[in-house]
Amino acid sequence: MDGTDDRSDADAGDAETGAPAPGTVARTEASPGPRPGTDANPEPGRATEAATTAGSRTEAHPGTDARTEPGGSTEPGGSTEPGSRPASDPGTEPNSRPASAPGTEPGSAPEDGSAAPASAGDATPAARATTTPRGRRPVVAALMLGMALAAIDGTIVSTAVPQIVGDLGGFTVFSWLFSGYLLAVTVTLPLYGKLSDTFGRKPVLIAGIILFLVGSLLCAAAWNMAALIAFRIVQGLGGGALQGTIQTIAADLYPLRERPRIQAKLSTVWATSSVAGPVAGGLLAGYADWRWIFLINLPVGAVALWMVVRHLQEPSRPRPAARPRVDWAGALAVFATGALLLTALVQGGVAWPWFSAPSLGLFGASALLAALTVVIERRAAEPVIPGWVWRRRTIASVNLALGAMGLLMVAPTVFLPTYAQSVLGLGPIAAGFVLSVMTLSWPVSAALSDRVYNRIGFRRTAMLGMSAALLILLAFPFLPYPGEAWHPALLMLLLGAALGLFQLPLIVGVQSTVGWAERGTTTASVLFCRQVGQSVGAALFGAIANGVLAARLLDAPVDGLPGDLDAVARALEDPGAVSSAAAEYLRRAVDAAVDHVYVGAAGAAALALLVLITLAPRRFPVIAEPSDSPTAAEPAATSTASEAAPARQDR
Repeated sequence: MDGTDDRSDADAGDAETGAPAPGTVARTEASPGPRPGTDANPEPGRATEAATTAGSRTEAHPGTDARTEPGGSTEPGGSTEPGSRPASDPGTEPNSRPASAPGTEPGSAPEDGSAAPASAGDATPAARATTTPRGRRPVVAALMLGMALAAIDGTIVSTAVPQIVGDLGGFTVFSWLFSGYLLAVTVTLPLYGKLSDTFGRKPVLIAGIILFLVGSLLCAAAWNMAALIAFRIVQGLGGGALQGTIQTIAADLYPLRERPRIQAKLSTVWATSSVAGPVAGGLLAGYADWRWIFLINLPVGAVALWMVVRHLQEPSRPRPAARPRVDWAGALAVFATGALLLTALVQGGVAWPWFSAPSLGLFGASALLAALTVVIERRAAEPVIPGWVWRRRTIASVNLALGAMGLLMVAPTVFLPTYAQSVLGLGPIAAGFVLSVMTLSWPVSAALSDRVYNRIGFRRTAMLGMSAALLILLAFPFLPYPGEAWHPALLMLLLGAALGLFQLPLIVGVQSTVGWAERGTTTASVLFCRQVGQSVGAALFGAIANGVLAARLLDAPVDGLPGDLDAVARALEDPGAVSSAAAEYLRRAVDAAVDHVYVGAAGAAALALLVLITLAPRRFPVIAEPSDSPTAAEPAATSTASEAAPARQDR
C-alpha cells in the first residue's frame, strides 16, 4: 500500500442522503464549518458531512500501532493520549475511525465526498437479523435451502427437454423455458431489493418462496408448452426475490470479518446445484416423470419457508409516521425496459436475425423505455433504482466490474461443454466434469479471500483475482489440438479460484459500505448488473462463434454442412452425418470459434480490470459495525449524537 488515505480520492460533491430509519438518530460529523467546495446549504431532508478538523481520526496501518492525539495527528506506537479516542486494534479495518456511541447511527461517507444517508440500525446489535451464532444456524440452513431452489431450477430442466417436448409439444419455443425464467429473475431484482429495504427482508423472502412454490406447482400441472412457459415466468418472479434477498440477509447476519463464511457457503450451494441440476433432471425425467422436476421443489421449499418464519428475527422498528410508498410506476418501467432488452439479447440471432425488424424494434423500444424510466425515477420520492447507486463510486464501479464478470462467464459455462464434446470427443458427463471443476475451486478461493483482502484491501484483491483470470482466459487458445481433457479442466480449476478471489471481496466490500436501509438495493443492483452481463455475453459471444464458423465453412471440403455452432455440434455427435475429413474440419472450426470466444472473454476481464483501476476508490469506505470494532460498545466520549464521529473504516 502507498500509505495514503484515499477514501474518495478527495472528491467533493453535493450531499447524498436518505431518511434515517425509525428509531435511529441522524447525525453529522462535528466540524467548525463546511469543507471548502461543498454546499453549505443542502436541500431540505439531506444530511451534510463536514470535514473533521477539530475532531480526531485514528489512522492504523498494518503492522503498526496507531494512537491519535487531539487535533487528529497520529503517531505510530504507544498508547492513546488522555482525552483522545481509543486506537484501533488488529481486528479493525486499516485507516478507520472509531465507532460511534451506542444508539447513534454510523454513516458511511460516500466516495464522491458527500454525506451518506442515515442507515437503519447498523449501530446496534438489534439491527441484525438474528443475535447469537446458535440463533443463526437455522436461518443459514433456510438461506441455503432457498438458494438451492433458485440455483438448481436454472439447470434442472435442461436434460428433461426431450421428455417435456415429447409430452407437450412446442419444440420451436422450448428455449423460452430458460429465457422466460431468466428474464423474470433479472428484471425483478431491483424491485425486490427496494422492497426489502422498505418493508424488511423477512416478508419479501417469505413472499418469494411462496411465489416460487406456487409457480412450481403450476409447472407440474402444465397442459401445454405455452402454459409451462407462463408458469416458469411465475417461478422466476419468486426466484428474483430468493436470489437478491438471501444475499442481503447473509450480509445482515454476519459482521464484516465473518461474511466470507456465509458467502462461501452460498457459493458452495450454487456450485453444487449447477452440477447436480442436470443430473437430477435427467434421472427424474428418465425414471419417473418430468413433472417431478417441479414437484420436488415443494417439500424443500416448505422446509425453508417454515425455518424462515420460525427463526428469522428482524429488528423491531417503530411504525413510521408516514406510510411507506412504493414506486410502482418506476417498478413497472424497470420491468418493461429489462424485459424488452433481455428479450432482444436472448432471441436475437436465434429466433430472428440481429438486424431484422424484430431486433431493431425491441432495441429501439427498450431505449425509449430506459429514457422514460430515468424520468420516472428522478421524480419518484422513493425510486426503485435510486440515483445514488450510480453516483457513489464504490457501488457504480462494483456494478460495472461484476457486469463484466457476467460477460466473461458465458465462455466457460456455455461454450466449454460444446468444446469438450465436439473437439475432445467427450461424452456429456465427462464434458460436464470439465466444467464442474471450476465450481470446486471457486468456493474454496472465496472462503479464503478474507485473508487476502484483510491485508491488501478489497480493490487490490479483486484486481489480483481478475488479473489471474485474464491470463487464464488468454491461455485457452494456446491449448494443443485436440489435446487432453485435463488441459481445459486445469484451466477451469484455476479460473474458478481466480474468480472466487475477484467476486466475493467486491460483494462483501460493497455491502459493507452501506447501512441496513440501503443494503437490499445495493445487493440487488450488483446481481442485476451481473445477470445483464450474462445476457449480453450470450448474445455477443454467440454472434462471435457463429461468425467464425461461417467464415471457416466457406472453404469447407464438402457442401451442405451446418452453418451454426449448435447444428455443427449435433452433426459431430452423429458419426454417420458427415465424412471423416469433413468431421475433422468441423472440429477444427469449432476449436477456432471457441478460441475466439475465450479471447473475447479475456477482453471482458480486461474491461473489469480497467473499471477497478480507473473508477473504484483505492479503499472502500466501510461502515464499522458493533462486532467489528472494540469501541462500538464503549461509552461515547461525547455527550450528544451530533458530536460523535461516524464509524467508518476504509479498506
